[in-house]
Amino acid sequence: MALQLADSSVAKTIGKRSWLKEWGVALRRDKYLYLLAAPGLLYFLIFKYVPLWGLLIAFKNYSVFLGFQASEWVGLQYFADFFSNPDFGLLFRNTMAISFLNILFFFPLPIILALLLNEARNMAFKRFVQTVVYLPHFLSWVIIVGICFLIFSQGTGIVNNLISDAGGKPIPFLTEPNYFWAMLTAQSIWKEAGWGTIIFLAALAGINPDLYEAARVDGASRWKQTIHVTLPGIRSTIIILLILRLGQVMDVGFEQIYLMMSAPVSHVADVFDTYVYRLGIQNGRFGYATAVGIFKSVVGLVLVVLANRLAKKFGEEGLY
Repeated sequence: MALQLADSSVAKTIGKRSWLKEWGVALRRDKYLYLLAAPGLLYFLIFKYVPLWGLLIAFKNYSVFLGFQASEWVGLQYFADFFSNPDFGLLFRNTMAISFLNILFFFPLPIILALLLNEARNMAFKRFVQTVVYLPHFLSWVIIVGICFLIFSQGTGIVNNLISDAGGKPIPFLTEPNYFWAMLTAQSIWKEAGWGTIIFLAALAGINPDLYEAARVDGASRWKQTIHVTLPGIRSTIIILLILRLGQVMDVGFEQIYLMMSAPVSHVADVFDTYVYRLGIQNGRFGYATAVGIFKSVVGLVLVVLANRLAKKFGEEGLY
C-alpha cells in the first residue's frame, strides 16, 4: 500500500514537472503573442478579478473606517432583507420586462439589418447606410435622451406640436407609464442596432461563396438562399450572442433608465440598477447594494449555463 502511494506521488510530481516544462517551452515559443495579450490580461486582472475581493462586504456590516476585515460579519442578512423587501417583486418585474422586450425586438434587428446590407450591391450606398446606422452608437445616453425629450415632450416636443397643429390632443409619451418600456426599447434599437450588425456582417463574409453558387444552380431564389445558406451559416454566431445576451438579462442599462425616470413612471422604471444606486451610493448601504449585485450576477451565470447546455443539446457548439 505504501509503495502504491509512493508511486502515485512520484507520478504526480513527474506529471507536474512535465506540465511546467511544456508550459515553459510554449512561453518561449510564443513569447511575442503572450506579450501582445499582456495588456488585455492585465486589464482583466486589475479591473475584473482584483475587485472580486470587494464582494466580501455583502456579508459584512461594512464600515469605511474599519475596513473589510474588521467590519462586523452579518452572513446572509442582506440577502434575506432583499428577498423579503416588498420592492423585490416590482424590481424583478420591471427588469425582466425591459430585458424581454430588448431580446424580443432589439436582438433580431441587427441580424435583419446585416442581411439587408449584405444584399446591397452598390458599395457606396452600403457604406453610407452603415455609417448612418453606426453613428448613434457613439452618442452618449445623455444626448439620446435629450433628443428624445426634444421630439416627444408633451409641451414643446416636435411630435406633439404636429399633433396639436392637426387638431389632436398632445400625448404624454414621457410621463405615461404605458409608453415607458416601449420608449426604452425604441431608444436602444436606434442607438445600438447598427453597431450590432458588425459581428453579423463579419460572419456573413465568412460564408463560402460556392454555397450560393450551388444554390443558384439548383434554382434557389434569393429568399431561399437566405433561408438555406445564409442563416445556417451565421446560426452559431446568433446562438453565441444570444447566450451572452441572456447573461446580461439583469443589466438593463442604468444611465438610460435613470435619465428617463420621473415620478409618474417610477413604478415601471425602477430596476435593480437604479435601486442599487439609490441604496448603495446615495444612502451609503454598500453591503446591501453589493448583495443585490451578487444576486444579479448569479442569475446571469445560471441563465448562461442553462442556455449553453440547451444549445449543445440541440447540436450547436455553444459558448464553451
